[in-house]
Amino acid sequence: MTPGAWGAFVALGIIWGVPYFFIKIALDEVEPLFIAWSRLTLAALILLPVAWRRGALPQLRGHWGAVLAFAIVEFVVPFTAISVGEQWIDSSVTGLLIAMVPLFVAAISRFAGVHEPMTLARFLGLMIGLSGVALLLGFGSVHGLRGWAGAGLMLLAALGYAIGPLIMKRRLADIDSFGPVAVCQLVAALILLPGAISGWPAQLPTPRTLFALAVLGIACSAIAMLLMFYLVRTAGPGRSSVITYVNPAVATLLGVLVLHEPLGWSGYAAFALILLGSWLATRAGAVPVRE
Repeated sequence: MTPGAWGAFVALGIIWGVPYFFIKIALDEVEPLFIAWSRLTLAALILLPVAWRRGALPQLRGHWGAVLAFAIVEFVVPFTAISVGEQWIDSSVTGLLIAMVPLFVAAISRFAGVHEPMTLARFLGLMIGLSGVALLLGFGSVHGLRGWAGAGLMLLAALGYAIGPLIMKRRLADIDSFGPVAVCQLVAALILLPGAISGWPAQLPTPRTLFALAVLGIACSAIAMLLMFYLVRTAGPGRSSVITYVNPAVATLLGVLVLHEPLGWSGYAAFALILLGSWLATRAGAVPVRE
């Protein structure tokens, strides 16, 4: 890879590892749906003019059904599930569970028309990754009904992140993908607007929370997408998919070192099993990367 691609890779690995940290901070003052809505709105305001200049928006004609489906599974469901679920589980645990995305992709790709053989390595990867999740949920820091609900929401978010790129590949592959990504964030923001209004802050949040919301919308969504498109263009989708293995490490380190979240031996063991399983399950082909 070129020096520019390496720089984008490092930056994106950090940027996509920090959302769970900043969501946890923002939850101290604002409601989950407001967090998801504000993140999408800020990103759409930045990305839509770029998509327009690229000439990507007119290409969406005749693809609105796929655009709506992509907006729901890639943005509405994951952003809502993560923001709600982080009320009950640690951000480090969130990062580990979202690392299940490559495993979900490997498991469901054949049902979405992406025909890849279920090799022994892929099957072992799925089993190892699932054992990591079982270890995390059975012996980790997830406790009580709300903790299990939070973990379930993270797995739902990971499933959405896995389905989204498959929709893009099957239904939107013939157009500039920047258009659907930008428009879908606006569509998702409009869908979440009623919930955001119902949870609108009674007073202006503190600068700490406003900074967290700005990072989520500007850096973790808009700038991250610009970096991702640059990285795919310069390094290719296969190498770019390695980002999937960097993000959870960043999320875990931030949660443990900054927020002082207890991870324990089971958390670190689960982390290793999930990443090993993801690598085995996806090494035969490129993993569709999430936005």
